[in-house]
Amino acid sequence: MVAEKHLVITEQQLVSEISQLIQSSKQRVAVAVNAELTLLYWHIGQRINQHILQNERAEYGKQVIKNLSKSLTEQFGKGWGRSHLNYCVKFADTFGDLEIVHALRGKLSWTYFTKLFVIDDPKVNGYVSF
Repeated sequence: MVAEKHLVITEQQLVSEISQLIQSSKQRVAVAVNAELTLLYWHIGQRINQHILQNERAEYGKQVIKNLSKSLTEQFGKGWGRSHLNYCVKFADTFGDLEIVHALRGKLSWTYFTKLFVIDDPKVNGYVSF
């Protein structure tokens, strides 16, 4: 009976330790995925900016975003709406230096960055613009 009780405690400890390993790993994966997506979104914004600047027309830029959104949504599913692509462009504009993006991508989530873009306060925008 004592041996069975000891075995149960040991199994509970094993479950607890393995659960902690799983949770820790899931957290690291989430951070890594977010960091990679943040970098992807910066590259997308940078590429869109380069393409639009070649033509130097605001109306053309709107059409590019609209067409890209449609094509990317057809190819990859939800998540590539015009507002998301505009956030990518804003992200590349705000953080023009790729080294800064590399430094911040593991520390700040994409959601955090998108919240910064909608703040209409010159003090805040001046603070986050590098």
